[in-house]
Amino acid sequence: MAQIKFGTDGWRAVIADDFTFANLGRVAQATVRWLKKRYGDHPKVVIGHDTRFLGREFAEHVARIFAAQGISVRMADTFTTTPAVSWATKHFGCNAGIVITASHNPPKYNGFKIKADFGGPASPEMIAEVERELSDAEPPAELPAFDDLVSDGRVELFDLNTAYLNLLREKLDIDGIARNLKIAHDAMFGASQGLVSRLLGADRVVELHCDWNPGFHGQPPEPIERNLKELAEVVVRERCGLGMANDGDADRIGLFDENGRFVTSHEILALLVKYLHKEQGLKGDIIKTFSTTHLLDKMGQAYGLRVETTPIGFKHIAKQMVERDVLVGGEESGGIAVKGHLPERDGIYIGLLVAELLVRRGKKLSELVQELYDEFGPHHFYRIDLHTTEEKKQAALDHLRQTGGLKEVAGDAVREVQTLDGFKHITDRGWVLIRPSGTEPLLRVYAEAPTPELAEAYVHNAIEQLGFAEVPAH
Repeated sequence: MAQIKFGTDGWRAVIADDFTFANLGRVAQATVRWLKKRYGDHPKVVIGHDTRFLGREFAEHVARIFAAQGISVRMADTFTTTPAVSWATKHFGCNAGIVITASHNPPKYNGFKIKADFGGPASPEMIAEVERELSDAEPPAELPAFDDLVSDGRVELFDLNTAYLNLLREKLDIDGIARNLKIAHDAMFGASQGLVSRLLGADRVVELHCDWNPGFHGQPPEPIERNLKELAEVVVRERCGLGMANDGDADRIGLFDENGRFVTSHEILALLVKYLHKEQGLKGDIIKTFSTTHLLDKMGQAYGLRVETTPIGFKHIAKQMVERDVLVGGEESGGIAVKGHLPERDGIYIGLLVAELLVRRGKKLSELVQELYDEFGPHHFYRIDLHTTEEKKQAALDHLRQTGGLKEVAGDAVREVQTLDGFKHITDRGWVLIRPSGTEPLLRVYAEAPTPELAEAYVHNAIEQLGFAEVPAH
């Protein structure tokens, strides 16, 4: 029997290897037990899925297991985004939301995300409770047909995408964006396809990869620069003011300015802190993960806003957003949430909020990024993902534990090693972080420095010291 373990954002596994209908049934049954222990005999859930292979069939399988045991199910009538499911979970007063998605993982993966009743990722404590139910969890041997459950009302199909778009129309200046900005949108064959055009109008949006392709054309739907070269070219060629891309379930964002330059998630977070605090007069804490820019620390000090760092994984940020007054929360991987929306990453909302910022300020995105660096100094980021064996990965981590971390990187002395989540080496000019992925078999190496060259030097030197000779993917 396969060992099932939830990572930083749900359970993910390779389709037809560990992600099978049988194992999904075990996870669903464990979730049923958890729901009933926590919420009584008749919990309510929302279920959705993205565009991955067999996503609909997997989602219907979960719905059958839930509904057969007295759980009331609302299910999206087609593929939808993770933030839409999170919103619906809270809006309809449900106890949990389930999304069949592997987010940005390679096409061969699928996954199972749990959303809490507050409209964000289930907390680590909730996930631990579900995992404790897994050991002997087996769904009923006989399950009603999905169509019969719909017919008798135990599963209700509804148009979640339209409801979600109406929410965005209420929260954002959609008319102002549509009048003043032309946007290129890359859905990366994921669940956001067609949604930005429905909001702004087809004549205001240049669409890329907005068609059904469960294999994602062989590329992981992760909105990072190296995966978005076509989007960068389209922005310039079509004279767009903004290029935005979303991952497979549309909770992450990738942006390009009008010149086709990639705008990092660190820069997006900083832009939103400035916009919400300085332009809209909002206050609150800044919550960032361990791999996120120290530019936010400088901004917090300048603006009188508290900054707190969490382990990596948006579930840690969501918990803080529910419990306290948070202005902006975000992570290096492109998951960002802001005050006034959801305690959840929402790639479409964040992309359009930046578009609203451009319209309100009457400036180009490149100019707004430069404003940040003029005020707080340059901050350049670099990351490499080392695809290696589990044995080599663990050997590198053991070495860091035994030695207390690296003593210098690229000639700069390490003055402090922080171990909140991995090994973060602080120098007088920046930092380099080494940590294993929580969802994939790889080792990530990140760095931030005042120049792009130094950030790259930090990463490559750290990799060399760890004894990796293979060519990394970054």
